[in-house]
Amino acid sequence: MRTATVTINPQAMTHNLMQVKKRAPSAKVLAMVKANAYGHGIAAVLPALEQADGIGVASFTEAFEARRLGWDKAVGLVEGVFSASEWQQAIDNGCSCVIHHAPQLQWALDCVPIPNSPTRTVWLKYNTGMNRLGFDEQGVISAAKLLYDAGYQLILTTHFANADDCDHSLTSMQIQRFNEVLTILHRDVDKNIKASLCNSAGIINYPDSHCDWVRPGIMLYGSSPVTDQSASELNLQAVMDFSAQIMAFQTVKQGEAIGYGSRWVADKDTRTALVSVGYGDGYPRVVNDEAYVQVIDSAKQKRYTCSVIGRVAMDMLVIDVSRTPIALALDSKVILWGATLPVDDVAQHAGTISYELLCRLSNRPLRVIT
Repeated sequence: MRTATVTINPQAMTHNLMQVKKRAPSAKVLAMVKANAYGHGIAAVLPALEQADGIGVASFTEAFEARRLGWDKAVGLVEGVFSASEWQQAIDNGCSCVIHHAPQLQWALDCVPIPNSPTRTVWLKYNTGMNRLGFDEQGVISAAKLLYDAGYQLILTTHFANADDCDHSLTSMQIQRFNEVLTILHRDVDKNIKASLCNSAGIINYPDSHCDWVRPGIMLYGSSPVTDQSASELNLQAVMDFSAQIMAFQTVKQGEAIGYGSRWVADKDTRTALVSVGYGDGYPRVVNDEAYVQVIDSAKQKRYTCSVIGRVAMDMLVIDVSRTPIALALDSKVILWGATLPVDDVAQHAGTISYELLCRLSNRPLRVIT
């Protein structure tokens, strides 16, 4: 049978959550599980997040799935709702919502949940410089007053545009703008208004801005969210191992090419192996000449680094095994990314980010939870 496999290690996610809590010991944690838990599978990761204070999702489909799986803590809709009827759904299902523009504000004012409803807590989005979602300064102050008068508990929130780069000037400006408005709200509206600034990168690079809630995403899954430190340097563990097996061997003669486009040409007779995985499974089609995999020789208990050569196809890719033993087994395991081959490295070779690789995995690989 075809052997592309995604193996999920929930213990690694629990470890990563503990790294978040260690870095932000005074803050509550809203763990991001949107996009099917960044491609890992929400059912696989929820048990590992037991010590989080809530989860963040992007849609009701994700919220309903979390509730169906038994999650009974806070569920936050990080884009809010898209209609008045969805606002009622949020109330009925005990979801808290981001409010980031005037229609959402009006729906909240038109239909106020009963006291102690989770939907009575709203995440009021302030656009401090990301320029996607959120009210401007005057708009957020006005919205806060209206929501408070209607009986809502408020968490002022924003989103960093460049927190992965600790030297970027915009982040300092965003923090300053946020703190200025928070001071006004504490003075003029309610001193108990809570605050949330930091995503994964912010948790690491801006420890003085952890506030009341942090919102980790990619670091929970074992990928580095910052530009100057690797996942291992941050003591993060990969939650996902993506692997396949060698399905055939081939010797390519000097001067012959491999695969679509014939973009790789052998400069000498080269022993190659075909691996049962391709972009149809989620491995990136476009990787540079530095891309590599790890082949495990189970007989000798050794691991070999092998270059990816030729163009990745839908169902297979080719690797150079000329430096591995001739007796390498036909079904040798091939690590595409995971604990010993960071997904961040693969993303760099593909000219993208780990988020995209993890989220766009297809349903074709076998899924295993350790």
